Amino acid sequence: MDPTALIQGKLRPGEKAIVVADAGIVQDWVKSPRLIALVEKQSEHALIIFSPQNIPVTCSNDVSFSNAIPIDHEFHCDPAFSKRKGPIPDFCWVQDYWPLCPEMDSSSAYDAVSVNDIAAIDLCDDAKGDGLDSDGAVRRRAIAMGEAPIAARESVVRYQMAQREGAFTDIHNFRIFVGTWNVNGNSPPASGLLEWLACDSEPPDLYAIAFQELDLSKEAFLFNDTPKEDEWTRAVITSLHPKARYRKKKQVRLVGMLLFVFVQERHDAYVTSLGGEVVGTGIMGKMGNKGGVSIRMEIHSTSLCFVNSHLAAHVEECERRNQDFHDICSRLSFSNFMPPKTIKHHDQIFWFGDLNYRIVGIESNAAKAKIDAGNWSELWSKDQLKQQQKDGKSFMGFNEAPLDFKPTYQYANNSDEWDNEKGRAPAWTDRILWKGDHIENTKYRSHPTLRSSDHRPVSALFNVGVKVIDPVRYRKIYEEVMKQLDKLENEFLPQVTVDKLEIIYDVVKFLEPQSKTLTIANTGQVPVQFEFIKKLNDSYFCKPWLSINPYADFLKPGEKRDIELRLKVDPTTVARLNSGQEQVYDILVLHLEGGKDLFITVQGDYQRTCFGLSLHTLVQLKVPVSEVPTGKLLELEADRESEISACNAGVPKEIWLMVDRLYNEGLDEDELFFAKQGLDVEIRAIRDALDTGTPAVLPGNVTSVAGALLLFLESLPEPVVPYRFHQQCLDSSSNYIACMRVAAAFPDHHRNLFFYICAFLKEALLHTSKNGLDPRALATLFGAIMLKEPVGSPGQGLPARTEQAMKARERQKANFVYHFLVNDFVDATGP
Repeated sequence: MDPTALIQGKLRPGEKAIVVADAGIVQDWVKSPRLIALVEKQSEHALIIFSPQNIPVTCSNDVSFSNAIPIDHEFHCDPAFSKRKGPIPDFCWVQDYWPLCPEMDSSSAYDAVSVNDIAAIDLCDDAKGDGLDSDGAVRRRAIAMGEAPIAARESVVRYQMAQREGAFTDIHNFRIFVGTWNVNGNSPPASGLLEWLACDSEPPDLYAIAFQELDLSKEAFLFNDTPKEDEWTRAVITSLHPKARYRKKKQVRLVGMLLFVFVQERHDAYVTSLGGEVVGTGIMGKMGNKGGVSIRMEIHSTSLCFVNSHLAAHVEECERRNQDFHDICSRLSFSNFMPPKTIKHHDQIFWFGDLNYRIVGIESNAAKAKIDAGNWSELWSKDQLKQQQKDGKSFMGFNEAPLDFKPTYQYANNSDEWDNEKGRAPAWTDRILWKGDHIENTKYRSHPTLRSSDHRPVSALFNVGVKVIDPVRYRKIYEEVMKQLDKLENEFLPQVTVDKLEIIYDVVKFLEPQSKTLTIANTGQVPVQFEFIKKLNDSYFCKPWLSINPYADFLKPGEKRDIELRLKVDPTTVARLNSGQEQVYDILVLHLEGGKDLFITVQGDYQRTCFGLSLHTLVQLKVPVSEVPTGKLLELEADRESEISACNAGVPKEIWLMVDRLYNEGLDEDELFFAKQGLDVEIRAIRDALDTGTPAVLPGNVTSVAGALLLFLESLPEPVVPYRFHQQCLDSSSNYIACMRVAAAFPDHHRNLFFYICAFLKEALLHTSKNGLDPRALATLFGAIMLKEPVGSPGQGLPARTEQAMKARERQKANFVYHFLVNDFVDATGP
């Protein structure tokens, strides 16, 4: 019988059951089944809970009333309920059910509860039912019927201790100083940083100090190497508050973004689980000129995460800033923990830096007039960050104190005057936000006396509540939990159900991610630890084109978890799919700790593309890849070592089309290949145009075409410079003549493409006065792509190299390409 119709039969006239769902109430690791109904009457709503009297439930007489809770439109109990014994008069229809509900406690049931609290409703009055004996132990008959499974010991203890955490922890106050400054590539001021870092009378317990644009040189951008890091490190250490002694816990840098965390020495022993990670969101979504750096830690029993970010610049790039925020949230993962922790997996989060959101909707002079008059609050509504938060597009759920200080950007260096060169309105680009419980902001200010940059530093002071465990109380409660657990151990096994065992994706295309959801439900009576594990002889638990989040987690009884299975074919995986070495097919093993494994099949139909085909195949295709039979394509990909006739050794038509578009329209584009990342939707349109025909003009702007060209070259299964010549190129990189000799020995189709790309880049460099391109920068970017590192033999891999050795190899790659950008190589291509 339809459960909605069944429950409707239990209701009074005028009341409507909107939806009915299975639920459960948990006590002492045992779940008792319930049905929960959302009921409406005259625009008012309530959750009415029913207890099954017979299983399966076949008619309305098989259930009885258990509880009734009035709710508002956000599924919370109306605030007025917390101030009275019963509901307000308009909810009298709900009160009529209370005498029928044995789980109702009229003196306390309505103290502003959320629907999420229903699973914790007290079962004291229900303990006499079939599920529990008087001492709370599960009856043997219930065990034999499979009604009360239990999870592994560690999971149960962890769950029970978490449920009782408030009984053995105290909240201690902790002062945190957060500071951020975009220093515009300058060195520290000679006067030091005391005016910023030690401006308060009392020292903080912890410092989180962030910098952006630490070094604007090409060397820093290309090799992530800068002497400015040591300069600013010394300046920070010498400017910490003189009334306390501090120890540096972690320091993380990505190009110009630098983040420090210091704690007072007296707290050092209580700081654990340190981690640091970086995410670049710049060129190709990887380069570190924009992005974020983060440090996480645990102080006593509270986890904290600090994020320093530098988001996309310029007034019109608001959507790009939003995308940078979401990219950092999704990609930043502290992988040294199992399972990896992301930003959201922390009790308290502090996010700060040059977020680059601007003031819009007002002329520059009008904005400056309001600022000079001290009317800053009139500009808050025109602040892009506040607008994006209100619209739910970025920094959702984050808090920020009022901006009771002048905008921090853009000043003339060493001056209090605005920089009027570009006629832009000043803006609060430098911000400090937070998220989490027990956080109180006490100060939020800028520091205008530090004038060495076009930004002004900003700081915020917080009183933070940190959970501190009382060891005596902890031990007592732990022993109680263990005694309870001893009664139940070895009697139950974990149980889960999944909503599907086969996941089928739509047509799978290069660079078009798809996500499917797998729902795992704990249908047992105790917590379950689940994890996707690797199969025998596999190195990872899923194929590289698939990601699973979360791949491991903990489920309370009656709880469900939606698992995102995200499929994306990118430059690292497209070649094996094109060649038939790999298919969009995998079998996932879902392992339950202390239980059985479940097997889930993942599959999809892959649509081959010219991206990721070998040069050997590309030069032989005279028609678009969509017109080539799959069998012929696989035959060409399997025969990459065969000889190619001279007439077929030209440049692939797909590369010619992209370079031709850039040659005709992009040579004067500012910072082509570097200024902006191409738009995903346009790059996908370019892919479709190349796969299905030979268009007269490729779609998208030149920035997207440039991005597509880089992706095309990056996707080649064997790079422009064949792997067997890789080491020779590096060894000869210091001598132009030696480089020429090596390049002349490339196979015809590799050699022709190499010189074709270099010739185009040389032409682009002739327009440096307009496009601002630098030969070293181009050589570094294309060197990394055209001289990709060789992969190891199957099951092995290359020897590990130090960071210093890897940087040396990157310079050798750049030097090799650089020779061909600044010298004449006409004779090298032969007749």
